[in-house]
Amino acid sequence: LWVSLCLSVSAVHSEDASSTRLYFVNASLQRVTYSSSVGVSLPCPAGGTPSAILRWYLATGDDIYDVPHIRHVHANGTLQLYPFSPSAYNSYIHDNDYFCTAENQAGKIRSPNIRIKAVFREPYTVRVADQRSMRGNVAVFKCLIPAAVQEYVSVVSWERDTVSIVPGNRFSLTSFGALYISDVQKEDALSTYRCITKHKYSGETRQSNGARLSVMDPSESSPTILDSFQAGEVYAGQSIELPCIAGGYPSPTVRWLKDGRSLPSDARWTRRLTGLTISDLRQEDSGSYACEVTNSFGSKEVSGQLHVIDPLRVTLSPKNMKTGISSTLFFTCTVEGSPEYTITWFRNTELIVPDQHISMQGQHNDTLQIVAAQKFHSGAYQCFASRKGHTAQDFSIILLEDGTPRIVSSFSERVVNPGEPFSLMCAAKGAPPPSITWTLDEEAVVRDSTYKTSQYTLSDGLTVSHVNVSSPLIRHGGVYRCVARNSAGSAEYQARINVRGPQIRPMRDITAVAGRNTYITCRVIGYPYYSIKWLKDGMQLPDNHRQVVFENGTLRLTDVQKGADEGTYLCSVLIQPQVSINQTVHVTVKVPPLIQPFDIPSTSVGKLMYIACVVSSGDMPIRITWHKDGQLIVPGSASGVAIETKEFMSSLQISKVTLKHNGNYTCIASNAAANVSWERQLIVTVPPRFVVQPNNQDCIYGKAGVLNCSVEGYPPPKVMWKHAKGVGNPQQYHPVPLTGRIQIMSNGSLLIRHVLEDDRGYYLCQASNGVGSDISKSMILTVKSAGSMIKTKPRDPHSINNPDLNPAERGDSVFFSCHAINSYGEGRGLIQLTVQEPPDPPELEVREVKDRSMNLRWIQRFDGNSIITSYDIEYKNKSDSWDHMYTTRNISPTNNQANIVELHPACVYSIRMYSYNKIGRSLPSKELTISTEEAPPDGPPMDVVLQPMTSQSIRVTWRAPKKELQNGVIRGYQIGYRENGPGSNGQYSIVEMKATGDSEVYTLDNLKKFAQYGVVVQAFNRAGTGPSSTEINATTLEDVPSEPPQNVRAISVTSDEAVITWSEPPRMTLHGVLKGYRVVFWSLFPDGEWGEMQNITTTREQVELRGLEKFTNYSVQVLAYTQAGDGVRSNVLYIQTREDLPGPPAGIKAVPSSPSSVVVSWLPPLKPNGVIRKYTIYCSSPGSGEYEANPEMLFYRITHLSRGKQYHIWSAAVTTAGRGNISAKVTVEPAGKVPAKILSFGGTVTTPWMKEVRLPCSSVGEPLGSLTDSQRQILSNGTLVLRSVKAEDSGYYTCTATNTLGFDTIIVNLVVQVPPDQPRLTVSTTSTSSITLAWIPGDNGGSSIRGFVLQYSVDNTEEWRDVFISSSERSFRLDNLRCGTWYKVKLAAKNSVGSGRISEIIEAKTHGREPVFNKDQPLLTHINSTHAGLNLQGWTSGGCPITDLMLDFRPKGTWAWQSLKANSTNQLFLSELREATWYELKMKACNSAGCGNQTSQFATTDYDGSTIPPIKSARGEGDDVKKLFSIGSPVILVTLGVALLFIIRKKRKEKRLKRKNNRSIDTPVKGPPQGPRLHIDIPRVQLLIEDKEGIKQIGKCPQTDLSRSEFQPVRQPSELLHRSGSAPPGPHSELRASDRHVGHPSRSRNRYSSQWTLSRPSQSTASARTLTSDWRTMGSHGITATESDSYSASLSQDTDKGRNSMVSTESASSTYEELARAYEHAKLEEHLQHAKFTITECFISDSSSDQMTTGTNDPADSMTSLSTPSEPGICRFTASPPKPQDYDRGKNVAVPIPHRQQALTLGHSGLGSLGASSGTSTLPQRTLTMPSSGNAATASTSSTSSNPAGSNKVGGSRDSLLESSSSALGRLQKQSVGAYSKSYTLV
Repeated sequence: LWVSLCLSVSAVHSEDASSTRLYFVNASLQRVTYSSSVGVSLPCPAGGTPSAILRWYLATGDDIYDVPHIRHVHANGTLQLYPFSPSAYNSYIHDNDYFCTAENQAGKIRSPNIRIKAVFREPYTVRVADQRSMRGNVAVFKCLIPAAVQEYVSVVSWERDTVSIVPGNRFSLTSFGALYISDVQKEDALSTYRCITKHKYSGETRQSNGARLSVMDPSESSPTILDSFQAGEVYAGQSIELPCIAGGYPSPTVRWLKDGRSLPSDARWTRRLTGLTISDLRQEDSGSYACEVTNSFGSKEVSGQLHVIDPLRVTLSPKNMKTGISSTLFFTCTVEGSPEYTITWFRNTELIVPDQHISMQGQHNDTLQIVAAQKFHSGAYQCFASRKGHTAQDFSIILLEDGTPRIVSSFSERVVNPGEPFSLMCAAKGAPPPSITWTLDEEAVVRDSTYKTSQYTLSDGLTVSHVNVSSPLIRHGGVYRCVARNSAGSAEYQARINVRGPQIRPMRDITAVAGRNTYITCRVIGYPYYSIKWLKDGMQLPDNHRQVVFENGTLRLTDVQKGADEGTYLCSVLIQPQVSINQTVHVTVKVPPLIQPFDIPSTSVGKLMYIACVVSSGDMPIRITWHKDGQLIVPGSASGVAIETKEFMSSLQISKVTLKHNGNYTCIASNAAANVSWERQLIVTVPPRFVVQPNNQDCIYGKAGVLNCSVEGYPPPKVMWKHAKGVGNPQQYHPVPLTGRIQIMSNGSLLIRHVLEDDRGYYLCQASNGVGSDISKSMILTVKSAGSMIKTKPRDPHSINNPDLNPAERGDSVFFSCHAINSYGEGRGLIQLTVQEPPDPPELEVREVKDRSMNLRWIQRFDGNSIITSYDIEYKNKSDSWDHMYTTRNISPTNNQANIVELHPACVYSIRMYSYNKIGRSLPSKELTISTEEAPPDGPPMDVVLQPMTSQSIRVTWRAPKKELQNGVIRGYQIGYRENGPGSNGQYSIVEMKATGDSEVYTLDNLKKFAQYGVVVQAFNRAGTGPSSTEINATTLEDVPSEPPQNVRAISVTSDEAVITWSEPPRMTLHGVLKGYRVVFWSLFPDGEWGEMQNITTTREQVELRGLEKFTNYSVQVLAYTQAGDGVRSNVLYIQTREDLPGPPAGIKAVPSSPSSVVVSWLPPLKPNGVIRKYTIYCSSPGSGEYEANPEMLFYRITHLSRGKQYHIWSAAVTTAGRGNISAKVTVEPAGKVPAKILSFGGTVTTPWMKEVRLPCSSVGEPLGSLTDSQRQILSNGTLVLRSVKAEDSGYYTCTATNTLGFDTIIVNLVVQVPPDQPRLTVSTTSTSSITLAWIPGDNGGSSIRGFVLQYSVDNTEEWRDVFISSSERSFRLDNLRCGTWYKVKLAAKNSVGSGRISEIIEAKTHGREPVFNKDQPLLTHINSTHAGLNLQGWTSGGCPITDLMLDFRPKGTWAWQSLKANSTNQLFLSELREATWYELKMKACNSAGCGNQTSQFATTDYDGSTIPPIKSARGEGDDVKKLFSIGSPVILVTLGVALLFIIRKKRKEKRLKRKNNRSIDTPVKGPPQGPRLHIDIPRVQLLIEDKEGIKQIGKCPQTDLSRSEFQPVRQPSELLHRSGSAPPGPHSELRASDRHVGHPSRSRNRYSSQWTLSRPSQSTASARTLTSDWRTMGSHGITATESDSYSASLSQDTDKGRNSMVSTESASSTYEELARAYEHAKLEEHLQHAKFTITECFISDSSSDQMTTGTNDPADSMTSLSTPSEPGICRFTASPPKPQDYDRGKNVAVPIPHRQQALTLGHSGLGSLGASSGTSTLPQRTLTMPSSGNAATASTSSTSSNPAGSNKVGGSRDSLLESSSSALGRLQKQSVGAYSKSYTLV
């Protein structure tokens, strides 16, 4: 029986009810009775908020301790008593009073005593006695129940001849179990009557014996009482039946009396055949009731006393109180109900005993008074009213606050004139209400004619006091102080009242203590005054560091010294200029005593002790006393202490130290100055010794036992108990674990509250205190078991045991004949012998079996020649022995069937039966083995744990229900989950899963983000679903907000400050706890560049952006973030800061242009901070002034100047905000002859590619020179124009102006921005619905990357979807993808120039696969003649939900299929099938990853359910073969034809390729050359080789454009013109591009070049200067260039295996297999037949930078012989050049000049080394050489010997292949160029 408590909450709230409260959940619970075979679990009736500490106690106040397997208190306060056997019964545990307490900050309350009693399952018999009654009278049958179980057993029904009696007609059942038969008839005697009883706690039923009714004919007789009532007590509101049945003839009449009077008329009183029934009892119904029965022959009377009890109800007031300390409290306990009761009071569960604060009043102590309440009086007060075992209570929470007064209202400082009245008010609050007193300058204010005071207290406890001064004088000024005091403390307030007029209040002399601080206050009461000074001995203070004078006139003396600080002090107050008033005070310094420190050493008993206390300084006289533990020591024999005192010392002497001398000794020295003390502890150590030694002891099992051990010593010894199990010699002692059951008492004894068998053995009591040696003593504890009694029946007194007679047998039951014969005749005698024996066992059979009961029937055969008296049925679990059986005893012999109840479902039982007669018991019947049916599980799943996995999933783990509660085989589980949040409907969503074992795991997906879910789990078996587990809550993980902040606004406040405001995103989109906001902003410059991205984090919804660039456009985005990360950014908001004063011009030049003028040029300000409206030029010379220039003009000519004068010139820019800062000042002097000067400025110029760039170079000079150029356009003003600039145009450009008087130079750094390089894209992780990508950006092209464009599509489609990603991201997750699907992904970066190259296309697959049917699952679950059931649960989803399930079936041997689409995923039935027919079945299950198939055959049964044999075809065996051959032959022929055609075409293609290559080498190409494109088809591999480069001829002829289809026309480089010697000298300008490898801004950007130019070597001895965007220094003997091409052999995209290798899932061996195939086809290139192939490097496919270099193979070697890397990835092999003699044809070579090469090395004596260049190259190189002499071989060999593995890694996609012009290759083949290397990359 598990007790269930209803939650009838009776709570008491404090003022702060939401924070702290206590309550009862079932205060009326006072008795719990339970079955010993089941146990009980009892929650604590009390509780609290916040969570209270729950504890259980016995009614005696003893703590509850755990007894293993018997009693346990759970952490939640539930008291559990486990099932136990009768031998483990302990009245201390199983039949006792308990109570529970709840404690928190509010206090501690206790429940009423609860009587907990265990009831045994003991055998008992009920019986019914035979009755007699006259016809027409009433018969009364009573069920006689043994008194031992009468309290727990009740009558549930009556049977008449095994048929239940239904009350009505003549049969009545009383409330107390009697059967009344009215108007008895003759036929009533033909039946037997039985009562059926049921045990209240065990549920066991009993059937009585059959009783009979003897019916007599009526005869005249006086009344006879058949059933009557007795005295009793009943609670008010209940009903009671008073029986009064009588028999007699004539039938007697019944009259009821109450208290001697007839019953009053009341509807609640009902007279029935059974007696008097009173409903809804009231207290006035109490009294004496009498029943008189009368007929003509007499009368009888029965009477009894009825007591109606009104249940006690208690109300405690006040219910709740918060007051202050020292208050007086009254509690009134009002009790309603019966008047006989007693009251007890508790505070915090402790019984309240009257003391000086607490008293009880009233007749029943129903009033509790607390006077001067203290802090410890706070808590929970309970009033208990008790009457005859019934208790009621109520409680109140009292909070006593610190009632110290506090000033809540006061006055302020003011100035008044003499005679001007004023009033001061001070209000204070406290508990109890305080009283207020007033002082003026530390003197009490006394009520008189001048001062009028008043004081009153308001209803809220506020005390208000006033002081009124009607005619103030100067003396009434000063510091007024109000002091509020009560019993809890005091508070004060002071302020100054200034009365106009000069005066100082007289000061009292001061006595100061040396060494302490002293304050002297100059009490100035006049007003006004200007200053306060202190003087001593004519000197103004302070004059040392120990003196401080405060502004209010107080003088502080720190560390007062007697000689220095003693004397008279003068306070001088300046009240007018030159007018002061003075007052003096005398300070006397007293020196306190100083005790020399001393220590007291530890000692032992019996020794001497001398302690001296010496005073080293202090004013005399000095008094010295001694105290011990705070008490004055009185010397004498009683204390054992002698004290000797002299003038400045005192000694304490102890002649014989004892334990009582332990303590703290204090020497106190006092004089007129102070009292000082010095305290030390005297420790008298005593080694431990036993006071009571342990002795061997016997304890009774289950009872309490104390193992005595008492020790003494000082310090108090610590006692430790140890235990050694066993009764032999102790082997090893272990410390006794101290639990609630075992405790060490204060005297050292060991208390065992409940002795167990394991407690026996040796015990060791060990004591130590650190003094001397430890002591110990052992003992033996013997555990005794209490004696048990066995009841036995006496033997049959009639049985005779005659050892002289042979034992009688059943066959001896015969007639014996005695025949006697003599001479007179003969005689015969017959004797019948009956042999009695125990009966034969009954023949037992089972009629019905249910889940928890079974119905048995039996037939009794031979009864042993004795009447059967009873039957016993025994049953047990089949796996148990018969020692653990259950028995139903004393079954009536008239019964032949019985119901066995309280069985466990899904259990196998063994049952047997015995018969009894007077001789004894039969042998057991034949055992029956019976399995009960399954029942729904009785227990929930255990250990349910929720673990949030992601923001949308929670993993649920649990264990199966307890084995004994499963009630069968657990088939699966139902998981119910619901959202526990606002707006949720509270309904559970149910998912179901199959059971897999004892531990289960299930993941709930597609949940709301950051939402709390409640989850329950239920187990189910065949019978149904069991109870659900307790709901457990878990919250999904946080995620990033899915929406940006709303209402984002930006306001420009100033030129460098802006305010951004927004509002919070919708709550439902936060998906977590909002941590704050992040404002991301960056500047947008006029040239399109972005500034550095910045962010500010805040928790507010507004942020001020300060320090912004002035007059600058900004992009602003706002996002919210949670713990999971940043959310979605808001749309870009644009804002421009306001204009401001511009900065100074970035540069200024002033040069003379004529004898009377100068030219000024300047650069715009670096920070214009607005729109430049104009420029102002300043000239410092007298007569000159300011000049204005348009904002478009950056130079100005100032005229009318004087020759030979120096001028200071500067400039400033002007915006609408005003004029900015001026530039630097330059000095210039007009001159007649002007040297060459450049007005333009050098610096860096940045431009996007393919734009026109103008580089200005304006110059002045006299005389002027001319400037021309045929290749680049140079304008007349010296501006260099570059059209369609490319990356190779970047560099440093120098402009030089020269004339005969001088020269000037500027350098311009041109930076060409290009689109960004392709990023390196990889797959990071995948799931069923997402792919996470990561990438490394490439070069930004000289412009910041503004974002990335990610494109993706399903593998077999070309529908690309675009996703724009922020520039700061380096990873991205594609969500909401299809499960188990391949996707293609590519990525490109964007900058201000545009989108860059797209990355390699990579492929990745989401997790999941097509469905598969589980082979362990049966496909067919049920088959009959017309239906077949299919098990669809056998399909496993493969990780992707099954979307379609299709079935096709047909009778075997037919052609037409019948199709069916299934919607369910559990079971499907095929109907309307043919009987006795074989069928073919095809099933197809599909999901997003693909489809799975399953085929089978089955046969329907015949009409009678019989199966049919396998079908045999009626056709010949050869028919199917012929049909198959006729269909398959054409297919095979077509396949062979296609394969043959493919082989022929491939052979022809290879031959054409060879012929074409041979022809291209030997034969010149005519007409416009076309670039070769070699595409070799390889199974699963594609080798794509492209060469598309510009080629130029080197010879004596001028430079020629060799590939006009590819490049723009190239102009001749302009040569600089020199004037002849007769020509007048003039300025000369020169423009040149700096060397490309020196200071190049970005080498990697050269990949965008498409034009290479070579200039002829100059024939002049003077060095020629060229104007070109890409120039090389030429030698006369040759040219060397380095270049690299990337050739890729990429896996074909036709197969999944190819895809897998791109995402690192293909094996390395297969990768090298494809590499070998690529190698074989590469050798088809004619010019590579003599090449040497080398593995140069390998990449791991996860983007790591590790590489692997292998050895070199000969041309004939197979690539498959190479060692394979440990992981799949990307490998490259290179075809190196053959020996030069193999291609020694041609001297003049067409040389392609790649834009990516390093600086070329040219020389007159041959080729330079390329080692350095090769080592620093960014790509693997190929080398081309044109030797001019026989050293070509050496040069070629040198060039090929470079280390190929030293190159950096290069990706191998088709996008990165280099293309070349066909004409270039044609010339290369025609003129027999030296070989070059090609690199092949396999992905």
